[in-house]
Amino acid sequence: MTQTVLSASRSHQVFDRALKVAPGGVNSPVRSCKSVASEPVFIDRADGAYMWDVDGNRYIDYVGSWGAMILGHRHPRVLEAIEDGLLRGTSFGAPCAAEVELAELIQKIVPSMELVRMVNSGTEATMSAIRLARAFTSRQMIVKFDGCYHGHADSFLVRAGSGLATLGIASSPGVPEDLSRLTISLPYNDLPAVEKTFQEHRDKIAAVIVEPVVGNAGLIKPGEGYLRGLRELSTRHGALLIFDEVMTGFRVALGGAQERWQIEPDLTCLGKIIGAGLPVGAYGGRKQIMEMVAPQGPVYQAGTLSGNPLAMRAGAAQLRLLQIPHTYQQLDQRTDRLADGLRELAGKSRTPFQVSSITGMITLFFAPKEVNDFAGAQACDTKAFARLWQALIAAGIYWPPSQFETAFVSLVHSKKDIDETLAAFEEALASLDKGD
Repeated sequence: MTQTVLSASRSHQVFDRALKVAPGGVNSPVRSCKSVASEPVFIDRADGAYMWDVDGNRYIDYVGSWGAMILGHRHPRVLEAIEDGLLRGTSFGAPCAAEVELAELIQKIVPSMELVRMVNSGTEATMSAIRLARAFTSRQMIVKFDGCYHGHADSFLVRAGSGLATLGIASSPGVPEDLSRLTISLPYNDLPAVEKTFQEHRDKIAAVIVEPVVGNAGLIKPGEGYLRGLRELSTRHGALLIFDEVMTGFRVALGGAQERWQIEPDLTCLGKIIGAGLPVGAYGGRKQIMEMVAPQGPVYQAGTLSGNPLAMRAGAAQLRLLQIPHTYQQLDQRTDRLADGLRELAGKSRTPFQVSSITGMITLFFAPKEVNDFAGAQACDTKAFARLWQALIAAGIYWPPSQFETAFVSLVHSKKDIDETLAAFEEALASLDKGD
């Protein structure tokens, strides 16, 4: 497929400069837009549901900083919290009250997190949780699931989603083979495969880590009883169950997927929403386990910027707003309006596609049948998706530039925004049907 250059624009000029200073011209692979045969759009500013690129073009944003901006960009209360923090200092390298306040909010909303440790990213949270699980169980092996992405730590880069799926990388070079052998990746939504693996590796599996709702292979929801089954199997075999709720936390419900499905994991990993757009991560769980983390216990993990006061203040402001009654009903309504409209278009389109949605998250899969696992996602028509994306970006819709990523609906997407989005999809799909 021929790569699309959006225009002889400032964005193109910035990308040309970026190629000289950064690998691929970007600082995170999916942003390169390689899988949609385009150049990246360089953003200048954002507000509410919109972003503007360096050429002044406006987009309705469905990336939302990959899920962090559930309240939209530049929410006044979040900005006030950051501005107040700026007056006090940007980083202390010492404890501050703001990190205690955010941890208390998290603990209140997610009761399974009896103790919480702040870190700087979702990757730090998941890699720390795995180290802790290995120490607590005195076992080394972990089970993950095909298409689930838990960050770029070595243990997770086996049949992972997100940028690896987008770029067709099965497992990253540079990961020691001996370490890869300690990671077992199984099909998502296949409980018998998990049971068989536990039987084959008795007393060796430290933890099962899962995105309770897969968001890094496109949106794939758990089948009935799947998460409950993972909980029961982990308990029976003495392994810890880790929910990676970096994406689903405070999005699919206030208390995340564990509240929605009433499952209590041993450890939970968070990110994105708890920083309101600033770099952040956290992991936490049962007190007995978390007390093994230094300085209380022997499992070492540290970070110069962990508990950064600006991120803590922004996150606390956002979580307080999300506790307002009826917030998630409103998010459901906005998500349903977009998803139902896309399903209506699917019924008219000659190009087959499926729409998967849950509160605040949505994916359009170019597949003839429902996608329930990574194999189904990989079978999608990625060329059709690329053509769709190019038409959408030209129409002012900023959709994730990969078939294997989830779009995010925010609380500030208006009916007008969603209707404008559906009109752009209708025109783009009509062009696909014609073979343009």
